[in-house]
Amino acid sequence: MLLNSSRQAYNQWVKTLRFIAVLAAAVGMAACLFQLEYFVGGTVTGLKGTGLVLQDNSRDDLRVDANGAFRFSSKVAKDKTYLVTVKTQPSNPAQTCSVRDGSGTMAKADITSVVVSCSQAGRYAYVANQTAGTISAFSIGSTNGFLTPIAAFASTGTAPVALAVDPNGAFLYVANNASDTVGIFAINDTTGALTVTDFSILTGASPAALCVDPTGHFLYVANLGSNTISAFAVQNGIGTPVGSPVAVGNQPSALQTDPGGNFLYVTNFVDGTVTVLAIDGATGVLSGGVPGSPFRAGTGPVSIAVDPAGTFAYVANKTAATISAYSIDQTTGALNAFGSALSTATAPMSIAVDPAGNFVYAAELTSSNDVATYAIAASSGALTLSSTAGARSLPVAVAVDPSGQFVYVANQNSGNVSVFTVDAHTGALAEVTGSPFSAGSGARSIAID
Repeated sequence: MLLNSSRQAYNQWVKTLRFIAVLAAAVGMAACLFQLEYFVGGTVTGLKGTGLVLQDNSRDDLRVDANGAFRFSSKVAKDKTYLVTVKTQPSNPAQTCSVRDGSGTMAKADITSVVVSCSQAGRYAYVANQTAGTISAFSIGSTNGFLTPIAAFASTGTAPVALAVDPNGAFLYVANNASDTVGIFAINDTTGALTVTDFSILTGASPAALCVDPTGHFLYVANLGSNTISAFAVQNGIGTPVGSPVAVGNQPSALQTDPGGNFLYVTNFVDGTVTVLAIDGATGVLSGGVPGSPFRAGTGPVSIAVDPAGTFAYVANKTAATISAYSIDQTTGALNAFGSALSTATAPMSIAVDPAGNFVYAAELTSSNDVATYAIAASSGALTLSSTAGARSLPVAVAVDPSGQFVYVANQNSGNVSVFTVDAHTGALAEVTGSPFSAGSGARSIAID
């Protein structure tokens, strides 16, 4: 009896162990079956060519044929990494596409914030003529940067002072300083001609600067007279306000986002500061709370530029005749000034970084009327003056061609545009044959499509 009882107990023990093993295996299989996995995606802008192929984690290929949202078909498990790269660049026309915010660790949600920006040599240039109340349109010579007039288009409001082209090259936005509006023009992709859309956007008092986020979904306007920033969702040439205007410093004069479209940087002319606002990627709504904001700049900051990697920011201080340099905390958006402000000896009015992040160009006023080239130190971001080139009377705006081959400067008093070729090694500028090119009275801003 005792022996039978022991055998029964042993058999029962074996059965229990088997049950536990089977249960553990089932739990393991269920964990695999129900492992949390999410999609990776984002937005493509500026795509005009064909054949673009994106890749995630070196294995999941995705062909993209149009601008807008994209999403990879394979999911990525929570706590695993993702890495979005360009496997094949588009052709016909040939373009270069770059990825922003394309890597990280999967949280408990789909990734929708990857930005793929595609660019090519500029095709059209637009100049806001403040006094004339017009927008001059030019086609750009692909080999020499030469500007050929298309037409002068009447602005939809009074005193156009700032321009912005959306990343897809479909629309031009114009800030009308004396009308408290932003006009929206559709750009003819074949001819570069402008057509007024059905609506103008009402802004705050005296809009002075514009910025479109990298996805092309949101437009931001600096209202110089009301010390606010207005935000709009833009689609098909229509702007819809999102949130209420956000208060910033005294006389906001310039705007710029980081390459990922996570933060908006605002120069405040009277305060001598830079306000940093966080951007809600889903709605475009702006909010404060960035640690340390506003950040000290020099006296009279009028322009700001961020390098293509989102690592450094540069501010032109008109009154102080300096350029302030900052490193960017890419997590918080905070600015960390490094070194002393660089003296420019003359008042810098506009500043731009070339697409490769190697040079800063500053349009400088007063007696010099020149454009200065500053080399960017790769590791530190520090600037060193390398050369200057003469522009015309009162150069107030500088823009760099997306290819990095040409630099354009709007000369306000001369009512024309100076065009320069760029030495790829030194950044030095050489004025092209036929420059300057006539625009309109009070040429105040220039944008390249």
